[in-house]
Amino acid sequence: MYKALIVFGTRPEAIKMAPLVLKMKADNFFDVRVCVTAQHREMLDQVLDFFKITPDYDLNIMQSGQTLHQLTARLLEFIKPVFDDFKPDSVFVHGDTTTSMATSLAAFYSGVPICHIEAGLRTHNIYSPFPEEANRRITGMLGNFHFAPTTTSQQNLLNEGIAPEHICVTGNTVIDALLESVSKIDEGFSNPEIEELKKKIIPGKNIVLVTGHRRENHGQGFQNICEALLDVSNLPDVQIIYPVHLNPNVKDVVYARLSAQENISLVSPLSYPSFIWLMNQSKIILTDSGGIQEEAPSLGKPVLVMRDTTERPEALDAGTVILVGTDREKIFFNCKKLLEDDAHYQHMSRLRNPYGDGKASQRVAAFIKQKTNILSDVI
Repeated sequence: MYKALIVFGTRPEAIKMAPLVLKMKADNFFDVRVCVTAQHREMLDQVLDFFKITPDYDLNIMQSGQTLHQLTARLLEFIKPVFDDFKPDSVFVHGDTTTSMATSLAAFYSGVPICHIEAGLRTHNIYSPFPEEANRRITGMLGNFHFAPTTTSQQNLLNEGIAPEHICVTGNTVIDALLESVSKIDEGFSNPEIEELKKKIIPGKNIVLVTGHRRENHGQGFQNICEALLDVSNLPDVQIIYPVHLNPNVKDVVYARLSAQENISLVSPLSYPSFIWLMNQSKIILTDSGGIQEEAPSLGKPVLVMRDTTERPEALDAGTVILVGTDREKIFFNCKKLLEDDAHYQHMSRLRNPYGDGKASQRVAAFIKQKTNILSDVI
């Protein structure tokens, strides 16, 4: 059996790696072990519970006020005993988190081959997003097999000298997770959080869903975002719902500026299924999240990206997202246009999602089998 160690630590990673965990666990070719670093704790556990995944190793790395230096050092130290115990044939990491970067470095030190899921995304600005762009590049440099979600990501890797035979274009596993989750919700899945959200929704209003947490937006960026949201809240028939990140650099600013506005509902961070349900109820989504840029087009929801750069240019090229940064006027103008210009809204909401068809995990598993000469099928 092929011993696969799958490592992740944040909620977005858990969402995107869960379909791969389930796919590999259902295949007798793989001996799968899951290691969570708990770089995020509560939000991570919610995803594990929803997908019914029990970690084999839980490093519980999270500490209050932990710096990136401390986090990286602890990850390097804590992950080595996992390699020593399981002796994996390869380790699977995801995307651009500090967990992925540090795990890859530790795997390199231990001589363990690295499989990088969601490889090849680039902004070509090492400081934006910070530290994610650097994390992703370091992971890519150390990686052995690279699972690129799109041909654009594939080309980035080729431009950096990665051998073509070490790259597999898969689509993004977040679409696998989204389609499976929407199906469960459509079949009647609910929870107390969803029931509470239903009570908050004002009938007849267009819901503008907002998320934001990026470090590069802390300070003046979030001040600008809040001012723009106040402008949007003054448009007719609008309700803004904002699950507010727990980071004080976000929470303190948002609650100080927005909590008094009647048609702005500030809520605690939502579990994954609750957030998927709320996305489906929304008219427009404003976000600085990478994953939402990939998910929302599958639900027909236009996205305004509150960042100055994005490592996901495919969505920009396809027209499913618009880059607005933290510019108050751009945020307001584009929100207003989507709310008032139905032809513009319909065009943007009906565009094809460039990030996949829900079969990315299947392609990852098939590629690994093919590379180990066990299975001859090539997707």
